[in-house]
Amino acid sequence: MYSYYLNETDTSSQFCTVPVINNKRTDLNTHAELKWLLNTCNIDQSSLLFVDEVDLSYYDLFGSLKIVLMNADKFPEKLEALKESVVETFNCQKGGFAYPSDDTVDKQDSSCCALIAEKFALTAPKLLVGKGVSRLLLAGILLDTANLTSPQCTSVDRYMSTLLLDGAGRFGCNGLYQILRSKMQDVYQLSVAQILKKDFRKWTRTGKAKSRGSRLVVSNVGMSAIEISIPQLLSNYDTSIQEIVLLQQLEKLRLLIIVSGYDHRNNIKEMLISAESEDLLKDLLLFLDMHAPHLKRHAMYQPGLITFRHYYYWNTLFSHHRSFLCCKKNLDKT
Repeated sequence: MYSYYLNETDTSSQFCTVPVINNKRTDLNTHAELKWLLNTCNIDQSSLLFVDEVDLSYYDLFGSLKIVLMNADKFPEKLEALKESVVETFNCQKGGFAYPSDDTVDKQDSSCCALIAEKFALTAPKLLVGKGVSRLLLAGILLDTANLTSPQCTSVDRYMSTLLLDGAGRFGCNGLYQILRSKMQDVYQLSVAQILKKDFRKWTRTGKAKSRGSRLVVSNVGMSAIEISIPQLLSNYDTSIQEIVLLQQLEKLRLLIIVSGYDHRNNIKEMLISAESEDLLKDLLLFLDMHAPHLKRHAMYQPGLITFRHYYYWNTLFSHHRSFLCCKKNLDKT
């Protein structure tokens, strides 16, 4: 939607603004809510462009590439070479400033879609008349703010959702949100691997070499947010554990964190942690006991796995973001 805004408000006509979705096209099949939303907005899925379908480095060679990072603060590792082409990072999280060469960085607490809608309203309000545009933006706001009930919901989110109310159509805001949530939770046709990769993020930290001549220490932390409970994920225990361990090995993760928030307000939080070694897990557990003593803990042991132990914690006040920061902080100390 932001690329549409940039294209419609650009008066120079020097650039062609093209939205590129930072996923593979095949990943779209794991997002039933997005496919439903695109269909109801009359958007042809074949017209979308995914990152695996275009060679951005080709355009970068000729200096004709300018990139706006949307709702992210840095590139995936394999696209890091394109960082010099970044001209704007929109809605970068506070403290997540990655590229000093950025011309513009908006650091806001509001939903990304609310900020885009605000730009439309201020400079090109006529573009919000179409129900498709309004529905796409409204859906994003409702999902980001748990139907405007999240403690992080801002006045901008509430105001823009009211302005975009026409996008809800006959469903109303509550109905639209419930449909989207039910679509997101309908993962029973997906494999465990698809569920884990549906909303997966990876962070890489390069530390100092431990001794002269040794390699730099690289620490990878992965987080997978799922729409079902941890017990549901582990209902087929053997297969689930194998897929969790396989994902950790393929992504070369020292820590894999699986978080779940699966009620209608996204309140109930669960966290399953898989560490690469028993020593790392023991250090992490000690760290969590000191910094988050209110979390309950349950240990799970899988026969045949000596170096892998899996635990999960849950608490209604322990957010996904806090859980990741807590685990990453401990990893930085090791």
